[in-house]
Amino acid sequence: MTDLLVPARFCGPPVSGNGGWTCGAMAQLVHGHPADHARAWPAITVTLRRPPPLDTPVPTSEADGVLTAADDDGVVATAEVADTPVTDVDAVSAVTAKAAQARYSGWASHPFTSCFTCGPDRAEGDGLRIFPGPVEEDRVAATWTPHPSTAEDWHTYDDDHRRASLPVTWAALDCPGGWAADLADNPAVLGRMTARVDTLPLVGEEHVVVGQLRGREGRKLFTAATLYDSDGRVVATTEHTWITVDPATFR
Repeated sequence: MTDLLVPARFCGPPVSGNGGWTCGAMAQLVHGHPADHARAWPAITVTLRRPPPLDTPVPTSEADGVLTAADDDGVVATAEVADTPVTDVDAVSAVTAKAAQARYSGWASHPFTSCFTCGPDRAEGDGLRIFPGPVEEDRVAATWTPHPSTAEDWHTYDDDHRRASLPVTWAALDCPGGWAADLADNPAVLGRMTARVDTLPLVGEEHVVVGQLRGREGRKLFTAATLYDSDGRVVATTEHTWITVDPATFR
């Protein structure tokens, strides 16, 4: 089996992997790179057991349909085909999403400013710079145009368009859910993510991502997010479980 490897670029907290990118990398290991999966992936559930280490290969093994990444310190993550469907979050327009970005609460207070997905400290072309702001009481939205540096390099599509990689697509769906639960007031890290990817997002095309809060239970926050293309079609959808934490323990 191939190792799980999270390059330092794809951090969430400064010393560990971005949850969404890590989950997407696990999903990619489940599916591999066959041509028949070039446009759609069945829903995969990934559970993060501890902060993913950066720049450190973690061996993986498969048993009874579950892929496990583990090293001498224990299990990092598990991945398996999801047993329940994921439900899309309703769309908003690009105009609405752009206006919402100005209200992104992460501008004023952010638990992890280095985050690959939503960190304001990340430069254009380095991080995704997705900044979801409120559009309703339980929903946030932002626009995102995949940068050429996010392109996957293992498959050539018959339409000759470059597309963001599968782990980057999962990363784009990660933090919009968290900000729907207000990470400024409720710092949290990703615990579980189930995503269905219908197609990979086109590099250079403006997309809209919408996050939604769906519930709370103790330290757990339940959210969802959907990525839409410029024609309003669903690109991918995810549901998350977040665990509230003290950010200082992740630095």
